[in-house]
Amino acid sequence: MEGIGAVLIDIDGVLTVSWKALPGAVAAMERLRAAGLPLLLVTNTTSRTRAGVAGRLAREGFPVGVDDILTAPAATAAYLRAHHPDARCLLINSGEVRADLEGVELVEEGAGVAGAPPAGVAGGAAPDVVVFGGAGEEFSYPALNAAFRHLQRGAHLVAMHRNLYWRTADGFDLDTGAFLPGLERAAGVEAAVTGKPAEAFFATALAHLGAPASETLMVGDDIESDVLAAQRCGLTGVLVKTGKYLPETHRAATGTPDRVLDSFADLPDLLGLPGTQERRAP
Repeated sequence: MEGIGAVLIDIDGVLTVSWKALPGAVAAMERLRAAGLPLLLVTNTTSRTRAGVAGRLAREGFPVGVDDILTAPAATAAYLRAHHPDARCLLINSGEVRADLEGVELVEEGAGVAGAPPAGVAGGAAPDVVVFGGAGEEFSYPALNAAFRHLQRGAHLVAMHRNLYWRTADGFDLDTGAFLPGLERAAGVEAAVTGKPAEAFFATALAHLGAPASETLMVGDDIESDVLAAQRCGLTGVLVKTGKYLPETHRAATGTPDRVLDSFADLPDLLGLPGTQERRAP
């Protein structure tokens, strides 16, 4: 494949599943690094900070650091600082990402979040913005109902993503997109989405790399949020058949990926990079 000068790479389902490296993924990334190809890992993961993601990937052998990663929480912080400066924000999220929400004032919802307010989180004040991260036990009925009431009172709704599910070592788990449409409909609002597939997210990634969309490739396992969203922004989209990939989702998609690979391990050969593909177990 000619004309590609930079690569955006999803993490969960592409490089790892449950934070364990997929076969051939480390070797493939090493080939990209050896070729000097600029890359950025772009993820809707909301369970870890950028530093946490980088550390976990490094332990699996991936040659990446904090500056190689753009997360939905980091993009959300930038969005909130730009569009809702000084707003009080209620975060409903599974995972600890406050370190990536620099400059965002978080408030505690007594009816929706168990326990006392953690360090750096204000209590008592009603939120101006309800922020949804990734789903988990925190997406309880009290938490969702409290969010609904705040939205009825005029609070804004921001979602880091609207993914329906993701793959774990035990199978598929429901994600935010399984809850968000019902809340939007009940409250009569529409969430501003800050992670993939938002155009602003891809624009931020391209700016970080200093690369034009026409010369950048996006690799993902989510045909809509990763691949087709990137193609609408002018990037080349590559769908991999790992992670959350399902043949029926592929057939029912709103468009056609530019390329489809069995896995990320096949990417260096697609790009014509030096080296040989790591032999994978049958």
